[in-house]
Amino acid sequence: MAKTNADQTEFWNSAPGQNWVRYQADLDAISQAAGDLLLEACQPREGEAVLDVGCGAGTSTLALARAVAPTGRVHGVDISSPLLERASVRRDELGIENVTFELADAQDHAFAESAFDLVASRFGLMFFADPVTAFRNLRSALRSGGRIAFVAWAGPEENPWFAWPHRIATARLGTVPPTPPDAPGPMAFQDLERVKAILSDAGFSGCKGRGVAVDLHHPGGLEAVLKLVTVVGPAARVVREKGGTDEDRTAIAEEVAARFEQFRSSDGIRIPARVNLFTATAP
Repeated sequence: MAKTNADQTEFWNSAPGQNWVRYQADLDAISQAAGDLLLEACQPREGEAVLDVGCGAGTSTLALARAVAPTGRVHGVDISSPLLERASVRRDELGIENVTFELADAQDHAFAESAFDLVASRFGLMFFADPVTAFRNLRSALRSGGRIAFVAWAGPEENPWFAWPHRIATARLGTVPPTPPDAPGPMAFQDLERVKAILSDAGFSGCKGRGVAVDLHHPGGLEAVLKLVTVVGPAARVVREKGGTDEDRTAIAEEVAARFEQFRSSDGIRIPARVNLFTATAP
């Protein structure tokens, strides 16, 4: 396994991954609009076989399973054991029977060839060390004429959810080594043309990408999202790498609160965001 993928595996199976389990409901709330966008782009049909890559705690997987039921099936893969355990519990609690989960790195996992009609992902494909190899592997899992659809974050300048907590955290604790724009991570697919080229190089056709404005909505309001800013995302990285204290976390959250106050709404909080939606077809 490439080193960067090994780093991602360690990250998602340690404390940061556990935080995503702990705050699963909150993170799903703010990602709902992106999930709805993905589902619309996927156009899942009854009876189809779907591969959900980077499925996390299973929200997108379960939504896709409902769409292809009763005869379709969905297989979710992720590199995080804690998140997959949560996904399996949710599946069983809901009694959804057409879903399976597997611990796997989609970059090099031996998927059955031509086994799926659709590959989908909500914020799960930006972490590959070798994206062309990874997408070529995913293409091999699709039947001829199969589709891929996924959402990724646009740049940080268009996403205050990322930019402001990072600026506030580094102002208090100091800078951390910058992440190259194309490096594996949340912002790796901000360049539409680069990602379309990756898809084309991997053997897909009809490669399309467009930016879409969405709201990160949480009905619990500002207070609900503040508990997230220092445990997930870029501010969490700064706190972790700089050895930030509880006092630092509190101070950062208070300043983020002042910035995010303008996003309060009648139904909670709505933070403006921009995501990139990509689609392509396996020839």
